[in-house]
Amino acid sequence: MIRPTPPLLELVICTYNNASMLDFALSSLARQEPSTQADWACLVVDNNCTDATADVVAGHMRAGRIPGLRLVHELVQGLTPARLRGVVSTTAPWIGFIDDDCLLRDDWVRNGIHFALEHPTAGGFGGRVALDWERLPRGYVKRHGWCFAEQDHGPAERVVPALAGAGLVLRRAAIEESGWVDEPLLADRVGHELTSGGDVEMSLRVAGSGYELWYTPACELRHRIPERRTSFAYVAAMTRALGASQAYADALVWEGSVASWLATSVGRLCRAALVSSAMIPAAMRSRTRAADLAISWSFLFGRTRGYYRVARMDRDRRQALIGGARPTRRLRRPLLREASDGGVRRPG
Repeated sequence: MIRPTPPLLELVICTYNNASMLDFALSSLARQEPSTQADWACLVVDNNCTDATADVVAGHMRAGRIPGLRLVHELVQGLTPARLRGVVSTTAPWIGFIDDDCLLRDDWVRNGIHFALEHPTAGGFGGRVALDWERLPRGYVKRHGWCFAEQDHGPAERVVPALAGAGLVLRRAAIEESGWVDEPLLADRVGHELTSGGDVEMSLRVAGSGYELWYTPACELRHRIPERRTSFAYVAAMTRALGASQAYADALVWEGSVASWLATSVGRLCRAALVSSAMIPAAMRSRTRAADLAISWSFLFGRTRGYYRVARMDRDRRQALIGGARPTRRLRRPLLREASDGGVRRPG
């Protein structure tokens, strides 16, 4: 029996109770410009959805405009186990992670396949992520676009240290070699919790395995941001979670001892506090700048909490996390519970 040749690229969409937006995301895939049908396919991972997700996917399967579209289920709640389910349920040499609230430009797949073929040794790549506001937010929200995975490294292709999860494409061999498939260290979105960073863990560990990460502006998508996610309370909560995630990312790439990591972490916090304090005079004169200051302190508080949690881990787990993205590092066991805030590197 001759087995079918796997596609070059498989897109994985992990979703949890977001059927209406998933429908738009799949519709953007249905409009992709022709490449070769066998070149790509799409897998939707249902992470315990209780809405119309299955019906939405079934409708697009009947329409037949998305090659290889299928649905699998992941019972363990959270974006990290859902992504892992997507990896082990696909066979393509390149795996693209598409959020269920992202709309791909019509030439995204064609350009992605072209990039993969032109860069056979790259470990991963990602493109421009433009924010698509349901309602134009206040200025301070737009200034914190990095909270919503905004990504723009300019008009030219370039090597970058890390990539956002929206539209992240990784070489299967690279992610397997990194050890992430066997032992993912960090949790990501669990239900409606504002945890994040599992995507950056993947890219950091791929880079730590000796592979280059690339930015290519030709792969452009729009990240839909509903109005409810632009309130001050939401942005403050998001930056607090991302601050904690930054601490985990710092730990992942640390190359020294635990003691030196702790000393450096304290120094980073002190410097960040001084930078935030310098914003106080402007904040006293402007409500908008006051909001910027509050969000800055929220990020700093979250980062402090993240460092504290790493310091309080038991010795084996802390040693597994610190330096976990270093080349040839053998990882011992996952830290999904202890590192529940994930690990994300703040752009810029």
